[in-house]
Amino acid sequence: MADFNPPPPGENNDTGFGVQANQVGERFVNRDGSFNIRKTGYPTWERVSIYSTLLRLPWHKFLGLLILTYFSINVLFTIAYLVVGMDELEGFRHSSWSDKLLETFFFSTQTFTTVGYGRVNPVGIGANVIASIETMMGWIFFALVTGMYYGRFTRPRAFLRYAEHALIAPYRGGHALMIRVAPFKDDHHLNNADLSVTAALLQDNAYHFYSLKLERNHVDALTTNWTIVHPINEESPLHGLSLEEMARADLEVYVTLTGFDHIFSSTVISRTSYTFREIIPNARFLPMYHMSKDGSTTILELNKLGSYEKIKD
Repeated sequence: MADFNPPPPGENNDTGFGVQANQVGERFVNRDGSFNIRKTGYPTWERVSIYSTLLRLPWHKFLGLLILTYFSINVLFTIAYLVVGMDELEGFRHSSWSDKLLETFFFSTQTFTTVGYGRVNPVGIGANVIASIETMMGWIFFALVTGMYYGRFTRPRAFLRYAEHALIAPYRGGHALMIRVAPFKDDHHLNNADLSVTAALLQDNAYHFYSLKLERNHVDALTTNWTIVHPINEESPLHGLSLEEMARADLEVYVTLTGFDHIFSSTVISRTSYTFREIIPNARFLPMYHMSKDGSTTILELNKLGSYEKIKD
């Protein structure tokens, strides 16, 4: 428990987070914007949404899962053809069992995708039944995959990146908490961007949440970077706190940014958070945009989003 006086009024009781220190995990919001909560008590099939999970998977995992599913389904159908007997298929070019097994697998893939080259074909009732079922499942599979591709490509999301660290920097004769954010896609800029920043502090074995007053909480267009500034003055719940006191108060600052993306023609939301471990004192961000050499445009250097320099006390 921190040994500092209670912050001034401004407590936010509408965050939706729990407040008991012995019941709350390490942080409320993860750096990627997801909420740091794991649900139990209901069966997995009731808690997990397959659709939303597939939408949120990284592309490499999504494609890997797609390939694995395609391969596994065809392995199962190959086994089904083996169960009814290879004599119910004709057109094999090889006589060895291993070669026939491989040809049966490729026959399955051709049936599943409805390519149907026609050299290997079913002649028995059992094989024809299996092939019919496989063809129907192939239609369903590729219809679902097409829908997932469309959903992933068209799902509105905020293409924003936040600096790895928040800073406590000089500001108008005092200090301010500063966080930097920038859009990283060439065509995705936010209009009417609104911002809220909340600080969670541990006091008397319970978390208290405070809406931080900002230098500005709205910009008409977020096209370059936005340095979010919270002046640490007498009205701030962080006023007078050293970094050690912030650590004892288990400080977490979480950010919510909303805006209209004209490409998606939709409002998008972005979140992130910083704990006391991710706040650098006595530092300031370095510039990350400048005029082009010919003076015709502005260059935004995204690799400098988190660049800062330390300031001597």
